[in-house]
Amino acid sequence: MLNEGNLSIGAPFVLLGFSEYPQLQAPLFLVFLTIYTVTLVGNLGLIVVTRINPKLHTPMYFFLRHLSFLDICYSSVSTPKLLEILVVEDRTISFKGCMTQFFFGCTFVVTEMSTLAVMAYDRFVAVCNPLLYTVALSHKLCALLVTGTYLWGALCSLILTCSLLELSYCGPNIINHFGCEYSAILSRACSDPYFSQMACLVISVFNEACSLLIILASYVFILVTIISMPSTGGLRKAFSTCSSHLTAISIFHGTILLLYCVPNSTRSLLLIKVATVFYTIVIPMLNPLIYSLRNNDVKETVRKLIHTKLLSHSI
Repeated sequence: MLNEGNLSIGAPFVLLGFSEYPQLQAPLFLVFLTIYTVTLVGNLGLIVVTRINPKLHTPMYFFLRHLSFLDICYSSVSTPKLLEILVVEDRTISFKGCMTQFFFGCTFVVTEMSTLAVMAYDRFVAVCNPLLYTVALSHKLCALLVTGTYLWGALCSLILTCSLLELSYCGPNIINHFGCEYSAILSRACSDPYFSQMACLVISVFNEACSLLIILASYVFILVTIISMPSTGGLRKAFSTCSSHLTAISIFHGTILLLYCVPNSTRSLLLIKVATVFYTIVIPMLNPLIYSLRNNDVKETVRKLIHTKLLSHSI
């Protein structure tokens, strides 16, 4: 294992994870394993529930299924490796494996950010133009919007991954993180990282600004429409259709802003790790809970499924 000098392309990195807290390795393993299991079951369940009920075959649930799929994907990029390094002595990850993990993790995070913005537009159409909802958001347009989010996520990630591959890396080959996070990889570079840093800055600011702008504009129009509603019933229904999405975007963007917009001098390595754990592991678990617990249609479908299963077992 290389500790000094340039690292060859085949040289592995060592992920420290939470090794500075040896007494917490087993409890953390159990906690993260539980969260990951709930994430998989919850998101897969949400996908199945919204597929089997014809009432839920609307643009909103089409986007929600893709959000659940993304939650499964980007949680699965880093969580298995985190669980591994918590229980084994060998905490290495190959150079190619590290870059592959970064590429897919970045792809799914950017795609989820874009998907949340698209879902804000969906809520805008649903509240402000309810009679034209299914016409304005046709199946073809929904498919194009979703395809666009995946392609954009992959393009942004490809640019950043290529910029990292252009750098040379020096020992010690230790990454003080549980995964191949951008700043953690860049800290091992011994060549000038200016282009890579600028690429990351431009892509991050552009994505965050565009996403928040679309969300803000959508909800400004939604708020104006809600205020002008004469009945409290309509206001309550409009609020219920938006509350889940508002909760999801607040948690997601709040964590991202905390992680990347706090000045370096006030950020600790532990804060970076905890924030990364939150948006890569905890948020994917929370999204299906947010959308199911706050959604009567989803809860009703689940109740019917449970009732049907119980009847079939009692016969």
